[in-house]
Amino acid sequence: MSISSTASISPMLINSESVSVEPIFYDDYAVRNFTIMAVVWGVVGMLLGIIIAAQLAYPELNLGLPWTSFGRLRPLHTNLVVFAFGGCSLLGSSFYVVQRTGQTRLQFPLLSRLTFWGYQAVIVAAIISLPMGYTSGKEYAELEWPIDLLLLIVWGMYAQVFFATVTARKMRHIYVANWFYGAFIIVIAILHIVNSMEIPAGWMKSYSAYAGVQDAMIEWWYGHNVVGFFLTAGFLGMMYYFVPKQSGRPVYSYRLSIVHFWALIFTYMWAGSHHLHYTALPDWTQSIGMVLSIILLAPSWGGMINGMMTMSGAWHKLRDDPIIRFMIVSLSFYGMSTFEGPMMAIKTVNALSHYVDARLKMTTCAR
Repeated sequence: MSISSTASISPMLINSESVSVEPIFYDDYAVRNFTIMAVVWGVVGMLLGIIIAAQLAYPELNLGLPWTSFGRLRPLHTNLVVFAFGGCSLLGSSFYVVQRTGQTRLQFPLLSRLTFWGYQAVIVAAIISLPMGYTSGKEYAELEWPIDLLLLIVWGMYAQVFFATVTARKMRHIYVANWFYGAFIIVIAILHIVNSMEIPAGWMKSYSAYAGVQDAMIEWWYGHNVVGFFLTAGFLGMMYYFVPKQSGRPVYSYRLSIVHFWALIFTYMWAGSHHLHYTALPDWTQSIGMVLSIILLAPSWGGMINGMMTMSGAWHKLRDDPIIRFMIVSLSFYGMSTFEGPMMAIKTVNALSHYVDARLKMTTCAR
């Protein structure tokens, strides 16, 4: 297996740090391949989303086959878009960023390659097993226990490469993007281990170690924080590197970025119960989830504003830089979605917005 590397001098985004004048040969094998597969899985996953959306209007599109039914393809769609497309983007970009912010080569190059191929094996296993009906039945955690174990091994290799590279950095400072990537790696590992506690009942069959309302709470603690740490913290790591890099401006407020990190990490962990309003979950637990969700608006918008204000002095680049345009649009949508989330977590609002499909069915039946 050939070693792919590029030589470049990467200017740091922190004025207080010195920059090495010697060229550094970065190991971009995993970066390049993760980027390619992110595009591939993004196209496949989104096309599958169009197919299952069409099935809602035209059920005959499932061709009368169990493997192509909505109930089997829908979890495959979410896994492909979130964990295949999103995951490849995150793993590839984290390997790219950690080298350049630390001015050091990726540690354990063989493990980085095994991480790439192992992660693709998990995705292929999902593509095979989910249409066949092998599922744990848990939202965003449908894969059965053998695949869960494989993913845990791959994630361990990923963590070792990333944190070893952070440790080997030439810069004294740990740039804030790596804080977000690090939190993403650690918390996703914890979530995966706790939520995937199950009792095997066959080669591709298991039962959750939890029961009843406890199972629901663990599941949505996991489900909420997959959004919080996979789809938020990891992508904020991207934002804190690539927005300053593309705009040619330093982060607007480095102090705000640290406050943003700690406030987001602390608050996000405990807001998952807002997914279970008006259920058998104790009312006080629902209320805590609601309160923390409202508080979450502050760090979320703090990060969004920090990203936007990083463009100060570089707004003219919007005229001719399509990459900057995508970044600003994504930050805008991040701000809107992190406003919608806390608002929908308010119990009185949730009473109108949640279980709408069930209420419509009840109204239709009554008529």
